[in-house]
Amino acid sequence: MQLIQETADLSAYLAADEAIDHQHPVVRETAARLAADAADSYAYARLAYEFVRDAVPHSADTGDPRVTWRASDVLARRTGICHAKAHALAALLRAEDIPTALCYQRLLDGDGHVVHGLVAVRFHGAWHRQDPRGGKPGVDARFSLGAERLAWIPDAARGELDHPVLYAAPHPAVLDALRTAPDRDALGRALPSTL
Repeated sequence: MQLIQETADLSAYLAADEAIDHQHPVVRETAARLAADAADSYAYARLAYEFVRDAVPHSADTGDPRVTWRASDVLARRTGICHAKAHALAALLRAEDIPTALCYQRLLDGDGHVVHGLVAVRFHGAWHRQDPRGGKPGVDARFSLGAERLAWIPDAARGELDHPVLYAAPHPAVLDALRTAPDRDALGRALPSTL
């Protein structure tokens, strides 16, 4: 799949915003702790990815009803759905000057489709998608700059697809649902099924 930058300006993929608040002390402290164990930016990116994948449980797996969406809250509360985990990973990577985009998939979930959130990192002049979902039996997502190791591969026959756009900020429909949902059950009903 050909990934398409929403904007040609790479600095947009380093910017802080309301959700990817990489200037927040919690994000900065977490990034500094991870960077202390990294020999280079690639090693840091892998450590940040593994931290978000493994140390921030997906709230559906744990039954946590709280909705987090701002990266600093995701890291402080250690919970979030895929979109929240993507915001946290993007913030940690941008905190160390690694261009990071948000990207999405449309996946079948029960009787309907859901929009799944992940990120793409820019290394060696190319974008590489990463899925920090983790924490679920049968999901073997891993950090990779080679062949993708995502949580899911969309099946076109089931109406699933990869959205090719690399967003500099969270998609407005996703962000609105995250910001306004009082709990995870309401969030499940509010998230878009397509973009």
